Amino acid sequence: MAEGGGGARRRAPALLEAARARYESLHISDDVFGESGPDSGGNPFYSTSAASRSSSAASSDDEHERPGPPPPPGAPDAQEPEEDEAGAGWSATLRDRPPPRFEDTGGPTRKMPPGASAMDFFQLFVPDNVLKNMVVQTNMYAKKFQERFGSDGAWAEVTLTEMKAFLGYMISTSISHCESVLSIWSGGFYSNRSLALVMSQARFEKILKYFHVVAFRSSQTTHGLYKVQPFLDSLQNGFDSAFRPSQTQVLHEPLIDEDPVFIATCTERELRKRKKRKFSLWVRQCSSTGFIIQIYVHLKEGGGPDGLDALKNKPQLHSMVARSLCRNAAGKNYIIFTGPSITSLTLFEELEKQDIYCCGLLSSRKSDCTGLPLSMLTNPATPPARGQHRIKMKGNMSLICWYNKGHFRFLTNAYSPVQQGVIIKRKSGEIPCPLAVEAFAAHLSYICKYDDKYSKYFISHKPNKTWQQVFWFAVSIAINNAYILYKMSDAYHVKRYSRAQFGERLVRELLGLEEASPAH
Repeated sequence: MAEGGGGARRRAPALLEAARARYESLHISDDVFGESGPDSGGNPFYSTSAASRSSSAASSDDEHERPGPPPPPGAPDAQEPEEDEAGAGWSATLRDRPPPRFEDTGGPTRKMPPGASAMDFFQLFVPDNVLKNMVVQTNMYAKKFQERFGSDGAWAEVTLTEMKAFLGYMISTSISHCESVLSIWSGGFYSNRSLALVMSQARFEKILKYFHVVAFRSSQTTHGLYKVQPFLDSLQNGFDSAFRPSQTQVLHEPLIDEDPVFIATCTERELRKRKKRKFSLWVRQCSSTGFIIQIYVHLKEGGGPDGLDALKNKPQLHSMVARSLCRNAAGKNYIIFTGPSITSLTLFEELEKQDIYCCGLLSSRKSDCTGLPLSMLTNPATPPARGQHRIKMKGNMSLICWYNKGHFRFLTNAYSPVQQGVIIKRKSGEIPCPLAVEAFAAHLSYICKYDDKYSKYFISHKPNKTWQQVFWFAVSIAINNAYILYKMSDAYHVKRYSRAQFGERLVRELLGLEEASPAH
């Protein structure tokens, strides 16, 4: 017995090394965050508690050992589903299949010089011509506003230098986490004399009053976000031209931390009111670097074919979001990881025709389960051993039911059902699983880590106007992306700034307190 135990101990490091090698083969970077800190505990494969960070990090969809629901009236007998599933193309006979070929080289498209400043990276996405347009639109809006409501003797047209300073003040709230940007001039805890001297509070408030990206609606515009859409389009062009993503990507709603001081001091009613945003913000994110490739904003109120009133349920809405986010991904053999609300056979088959492959967590309550075999969606009366799984296949599509203190189901056409992986747990060691499950766990863990590190750097200013909320969220994402490019550049090896230090440098450069490097 002692010998057997020793053999198991000797095998354990070999299994761990093999798992690490596979993890590295998934192309996940270790070092884009720039700060030390605890890793996220939001990965359901390491904890099946209900306290997950997001819907995509949901734990087992059929909590613990709840048996499956009774069949609906008129449903076939227990002996018949196997025949019905075979007729629908689902089979327990598995076949190996190669992964989608991907020969593109991901990463920054432009080599930045070692002396590049924080401003240089930020202006890859928000260049001077975009800022000059904000100057023009703000002055146009101020003029029209005063023609309608009376002259404002304290107003003078804003300049490009002032617009940069205005942005710098707003961005500073993402570093200090103060509830109001006006705290800079307050003399209190969040005051900052060196920043306050650049512009008076009265001048800042005037620019804030008239600030616009698009001053007036054109006759052809019906989109609810017309005041910010040109900026989002420009930002998207910047993301596309500055970075090539890796093969593996994630569709999700990024975590946006609320200000901790506000949360600690507000009433429950204020908190409920605060959380009711009129839009949802979704992203397609490179899961090996954290770079957000694409932003999609969905207004929760609105008519037309994309409005909520035209959509019957959340899976239908989320499928529409997924199609929009993958619009520019066709033909590149990307692998997209999705949460339960997006995962569906219909969507995955549609994307496969565009050479976009998927791997998604499935929930019988949150997902559109149309076309999936009923026998795989119900739990057996007796729970299987930990790590056991069942798989059925239809064409390139695999439906996996894997057990780990609960049943986890996955739908994928990106990974071979016969390839094996392992989930490593600190206390209980290795749990065997199909390779698709290991890949999903690794990439989800990375995105949870991104949320933990970067969500606290969203601009704290909370305007009432929806378009302004979207604008400041988009600027926050642009700064996070700029930092990721900085981490992958030669400039990082010259001066190793953390994310907070990078933000502070950017603020000072926007306010003209630090000399930004000349354009290259």
